[in-house]
Amino acid sequence: MRRHAQKMHRNGLQPMVIIDRDDQFPDIAAVLVARTLWRYRSELAPLYLVTALVLSGLILHASRPHWWPHLLVLATVAAWVVAMFGDRFGLTLRVERLYGAAVVMGAGGWLAAVTALGIAFSPLPQVLAVGGFVLAVPWWVHRRRRAKVRVDRQIAAWPEIAQSIGLAGSRAQSAVVDVWGWRARFALARGQTIQDVTAKVPAIESALGTFRGAVRVFPTSDDKANRFELRVLNTDPHADAIPWPGPSGSSITEPIDLGPFEDATSARVLLLRRHGLIGGVAGSGKSGGINVLVGNLSACRDVVIWAIDLKRGMELQPWASCIDRLATTPEQARAMLRDAVTILEARAEWLTANGRRVWDPTPELPALVIVVDEYAELADDAPDAASDTDSIARRGRAVAVTLIAATQRPTQKAMGKGAVRSQMDVRVSFRVRERKDVDLILGQGMLNAGWHAHTLNAPGKFLLSAPEHDTPRRGRAYLLTDDAVSEAAQRHEALHPVLDEVSQRALDEASTPLLRPVSAASVPLRPSREDRAESVLREALNGAPDEGLPIAHLLMITKMSRPTLYRRLSELVKTGRAVQVGRGRYKASDHTP
Repeated sequence: MRRHAQKMHRNGLQPMVIIDRDDQFPDIAAVLVARTLWRYRSELAPLYLVTALVLSGLILHASRPHWWPHLLVLATVAAWVVAMFGDRFGLTLRVERLYGAAVVMGAGGWLAAVTALGIAFSPLPQVLAVGGFVLAVPWWVHRRRRAKVRVDRQIAAWPEIAQSIGLAGSRAQSAVVDVWGWRARFALARGQTIQDVTAKVPAIESALGTFRGAVRVFPTSDDKANRFELRVLNTDPHADAIPWPGPSGSSITEPIDLGPFEDATSARVLLLRRHGLIGGVAGSGKSGGINVLVGNLSACRDVVIWAIDLKRGMELQPWASCIDRLATTPEQARAMLRDAVTILEARAEWLTANGRRVWDPTPELPALVIVVDEYAELADDAPDAASDTDSIARRGRAVAVTLIAATQRPTQKAMGKGAVRSQMDVRVSFRVRERKDVDLILGQGMLNAGWHAHTLNAPGKFLLSAPEHDTPRRGRAYLLTDDAVSEAAQRHEALHPVLDEVSQRALDEASTPLLRPVSAASVPLRPSREDRAESVLREALNGAPDEGLPIAHLLMITKMSRPTLYRRLSELVKTGRAVQVGRGRYKASDHTP
């Protein structure tokens, strides 16, 4: 140190001042003690509180001993405020608020007693020692407090970290500890951008001592170019599958919860008047995401679900009791999409006639959601249906006809030549194999903006892009086992509505053949599809067992839509040709009038 000072003095940089006195060591020791007391202020907080109580008690007893009733009342009121409104001060859990109230009441009560009786009055010193230790233990072992201490120390060391990783000049502005880690807001030095920070993520992980993949970098909500948000995970919250907790709502007007993000918040997205696209390679959890979607929709009382599953119903057949129509062949898919366009046009005419601009879903006027699994198969096997899907995508929003398409790679060939993909407001990307597929699913330029779906490393993990989700945040879709699907389908069977009168009347009119005069030389008329379905229904009811046949079985063998089947069964019951044996079970009556 002496040589360094002499050299600077010779170079004319500053006067040579050399302090070499033994009496400076006490000052250095005092500085070190002060720094230590400040560094470990969180761990020593109970000791600081006890010291403050002792000093305050001595002063108050000597100068204001008659204040003790006021101190006791003040402590009682303060404890009540902490217990009732502690969440406003960061005490989010009830046990934390009760602990805070106990500390406030204990400290205030002891201070009031010392003010009135003096600190030497027995057993006040013993009460302070024992009570202070007992109340300090929860403080010392509290997980969130210890996590906050670690975060504060890492934030304090950030200038050195930034210097070592090439982000010199950046500084921390705020930090918050949450369930699985912490997040902080940083300001960048002049000329630095969030792209520079993204390139330094591995270096940040090394400097902070985290596990690989624990650091996320996001733009701030105000979109300032010289700001970024750092997200650091202590543990991977998505390491294990997360069981589905049940439906998140009972109406299509409420957001649907697909699964938790890494900060424990829910990935909730609104589907009303929005089309959706779900993409990802085989085995990425795409089918699980569809199950979560259908499970939530089946619990809505204002949604009619139609579904297309060209894998012969392998994925969606378990939900058949909650699905109004399920198409498993290209012919059925074409007919369903054609009927959807018919409904779309009928609703548009009804809205115009009634002076309304949008279809507001209710149990009497439900929304129609069409879920298509493996959309690319539909484009290959039923290419003539592309015009119908394009029409639904372009015109279905106002009339609450929604299209949800799932596919592995939504290329232009797979999505058709229309505007289907461009009309998808909600995009969910599970793991993709190639980087370029990120832009195919989420939109052009999303890969460069930080949406790295190719780095998702477990089935069920996804990125959600929607108007309310414009930053890349990893989520994991809930897991529905086969038993959970069966139970949910049985529980929700009675909740979903039938098509509204406007839509059903339009379908009936579209399926009624035009009456034309025929000559005697005409070929014999074949039974219509409706007549054949009617005959199959009567034969099934005649051969039904005593416990009757369930609705799902009748739907499968008659190929009727659910509203048509219910209407025909109601007519047969009214005329005495059939009876309802139990909930959703029918058979032919023993005596036909």
